[in-house]
Amino acid sequence: MAKQYDVLLRLLLLGDSGVGKTCLLCRFTDNECHSSHISTIGVDFKMKTLKIDGIKVRVQIWDTAGQERYQTITKQYYRRAQGFILVYDITSSRSFQHIVKWASDVDEFALDKVQRILVGNKADEEQKRKVPKEQGNKLAKTYGMEFFETSACTNCNINESFTRLTELVLHAHKKEMDAFQGSNDKYLDMTYLEGEQDKQDNSQKACAC
Repeated sequence: MAKQYDVLLRLLLLGDSGVGKTCLLCRFTDNECHSSHISTIGVDFKMKTLKIDGIKVRVQIWDTAGQERYQTITKQYYRRAQGFILVYDITSSRSFQHIVKWASDVDEFALDKVQRILVGNKADEEQKRKVPKEQGNKLAKTYGMEFFETSACTNCNINESFTRLTELVLHAHKKEMDAFQGSNDKYLDMTYLEGEQDKQDNSQKACAC
C-alpha cells in the first residue's frame, strides 16, 4: 500500500470575521465556493495533500473564528502551527488595519521558525476596493511576508498562496527534512516536532527560575 504522505504540517488561517477565511479553505481543499457567509465557531479544519519537490505533504489547515469572543480559544492553536495565513478583505479598511494585531499575536504566541504570508481576499470585488494593492504589498514587506491577492469566487491565487506557504515551511525546516530523507522513518510529523520544542522551552524556563 502506497504511503498517503511523507510530511504532516499544520497551517492556521487568521483574520477578522467575514474576510473569507472559510471560503479560501473550502476553495483550496474542495474546490468549492460558498457565497453565503456563516461565521466559524471556535476552530475548524480541513486537510489536503500536496506534492512538492517529490515529497507528499499532508497539510492540515485550521480555520479560526475572527470574533473577539473566540480569540482565547484560537490562541491555544498558535503554538501548534508551522505556518500562518493572515487574511484581510480588500473591501474593508478595518480588516486591513487589524492585520497588525493578528501579526502581533503570532509574534507573541507562536513558536520560532513559523512562516507567514499576507493575503488580501475578495480581489474579484474590485469596484468595492478600499485597500489599494500597494498598501498590501507595503505592509507585507514591513513584516517580511510574501503577499497575494486572492478570490475564492474566481479561484484566483488560491493554490498559489497555500502552496507557497507550504514551501516556506518546508524550507524553514530543511534540517529536519534532510534528516528525514536520510532515515527509514515512514513519515515526518512536524506538528510533533513543534510540540517537542514547546517542551524544551518550558524546561528552559523552569531551569531559569
